Amino acid sequence: MQPFAILWPTFALVALIVTIWFVLFLQRMRHIRSSPPTAANLASGEAAMRYFAPVEMPANNLRNLFEIPVLYFALVPLLMITHQAHPVQIALAWLFVASRVAHSVVHVVVKRVPLRAMIYIVSCGLLFAMWIGFFIDTINAATAYDAAMANVTI
Repeated sequence: MQPFAILWPTFALVALIVTIWFVLFLQRMRHIRSSPPTAANLASGEAAMRYFAPVEMPANNLRNLFEIPVLYFALVPLLMITHQAHPVQIALAWLFVASRVAHSVVHVVVKRVPLRAMIYIVSCGLLFAMWIGFFIDTINAATAYDAAMANVTI
């Protein structure tokens, strides 16, 4: 087992986040050039949201990438330090990241809410499976440790 293999899907998820940030930046800059804002457009948060509404899908998606994926980013170091980043976890991580890429493409490009919702549910299920697997592996490791310690005589 490669101890750092869980990092490759993690790097891919970070690359997705950076890509969405660049898409957001480019779309907003293009919008600002084609329709320069007035003072009224930026007078309040609500006014700015209305002004940027035509190019807000990348911003919405970027926010999404800091919601459920936070649980993924929390799990990766736990898997590494407990040596539980086994092939099943790595496969689930790749599937989770692939589903987040699909979610982003549908959110920013395709813009079909029912499809996006289905992909979102799948991605959540994959992440929850990773956490459940980690929980079960931790219980098994703790049980094995307790049994080993019970047999140690000093």
